[in-house]
Amino acid sequence: MDLKPIIDKKTTYAKYMLKEITHIIKAFEKRAPGSKGEEQACKYMAAVLKQDCGCDTAEVEAFDEHPGSFYGWIYITITSVLLAILLFFLGAPLIGALLIVFGLIVVLLQFGVYKKAVDFLFPKKVGHNVTAFKKPTGEVKRRIIFNGHPDAAWEWPVNYALGGVGFESHAIICGVGAVAYLVISIISCVKYGIFAKPEAGSLLMKLGLWFLLFVPFLCGLYFMWNKRRVVDGANDNLSGCYMGIAVLKALKDAGIELENTELGVVLTGSEEAGLRGAKAWCEAHKGEFDDVPTFIYSYDTIHDPKQLMVNYRDLNGTVKADKDVSDLFLEAANELGIFCKTGMVPPLGGATDSAAFAQGGFRATGITGLNHKLENYYHTRRDTYDNMDLVGLADCFAVSVKTLEMFDAGAKQ
Repeated sequence: MDLKPIIDKKTTYAKYMLKEITHIIKAFEKRAPGSKGEEQACKYMAAVLKQDCGCDTAEVEAFDEHPGSFYGWIYITITSVLLAILLFFLGAPLIGALLIVFGLIVVLLQFGVYKKAVDFLFPKKVGHNVTAFKKPTGEVKRRIIFNGHPDAAWEWPVNYALGGVGFESHAIICGVGAVAYLVISIISCVKYGIFAKPEAGSLLMKLGLWFLLFVPFLCGLYFMWNKRRVVDGANDNLSGCYMGIAVLKALKDAGIELENTELGVVLTGSEEAGLRGAKAWCEAHKGEFDDVPTFIYSYDTIHDPKQLMVNYRDLNGTVKADKDVSDLFLEAANELGIFCKTGMVPPLGGATDSAAFAQGGFRATGITGLNHKLENYYHTRRDTYDNMDLVGLADCFAVSVKTLEMFDAGAKQ
């Protein structure tokens, strides 16, 4: 199936995406994970998929979650470290060391690899996903799913004020401070006993006093996120949601029906709460799509055309994406002469929903269009519809359509 006529209209559909994204931001409530606004956006996009994109089914699916837990590690970890610092000076270094280890384990599980380690401690809410499919005219021999997340992030005040360098530096300084007190607490246990404090004037006591410089940074981490301000999330990630919607709408507008390729758009909520929607979707649909080769493309923050990237690793670099799924997108970009690079979501870079799909046994990859060093609009109030890049949207749309064309022809299966 030659889809060049659709590819040639990439700017038209980039403008369509921008118009729809602007409407959602203006018409509905803020889309925090598990919020009414997230549900409103899901219902609206499900209707668009059914009415404007020709999908045979478009279901809104609810799931239980505890969205406050994703950043809840802050209260547990930072409080544990601050108590450990106090215990170092009071003469209980062993308890302090254990508290630091506990706190670091919590942050590693909850924020490092997105496990549900402390979810049960936080209020339960209901999140929402959208699952929409358009059947081919003949037998289903392959399936491609375009994915994005409809929720928006709570603002990161440090990133808004200082940018990504300031945000990441703050986190690293706090990590170094915690480890520094862990080390001197262990040394104190060995040298002075598990219930004794270092001698006044000793090198260990001096280090403990100097390390108090970390305390303001540790206390500042309590304010890493502002749960009272939810950003608009135009780029992150209505851009990802509308990438798949625009592809299906373009096919319908052109009157194109695929013979053997089933098309899907899956919008997974509460990504900003630790991929909770994608994880719930994988559990709910486990084994349903094993009948034919199924590729999932997760789009997240499609903005800068100079940053269009296939992420071969995800979730802070810990999860491997499917090579064939990844390679196909890259080859499609090369065929069109559109810039696209390879990379990964690095440590401290977070994740795309691709990681949850990969962990759930699906063949998936993550497509991003931002600098992983964190732009100043990332998770801040600058992520607005008037801060979107039509060229970035258009290029990613064109590559996505070309990927579909090549996949429909049997590539990489």
